[in-house]
Amino acid sequence: MRKGNEFDPKGLVTEAYKIDGITLEECRTIFLDWALSVPVDADTKTHIEALLQMHGQEGHPMTQVLEEGRTSMTAPRRRGGYRSRPRN
Repeated sequence: MRKGNEFDPKGLVTEAYKIDGITLEECRTIFLDWALSVPVDADTKTHIEALLQMHGQEGHPMTQVLEEGRTSMTAPRRRGGYRSRPRN
């Protein structure tokens, strides 16, 4: 018996929307598990958009997490080291 679909292989996001009183932190944990189960060659943004179309309930913590997941990651910047120190 297959639990999920092509956008939610394990059915994690679907189940998160069914849990009464779920917290933002729990939704973030579920999102991480979901992200690790998505195939490497899949477009994650497309999957997130599809999940929001299927489940996006206004005010639900999982909706907030999915919306945060839509934003692209920025390239990391150097924050320290010898190059950031003043020179004489």
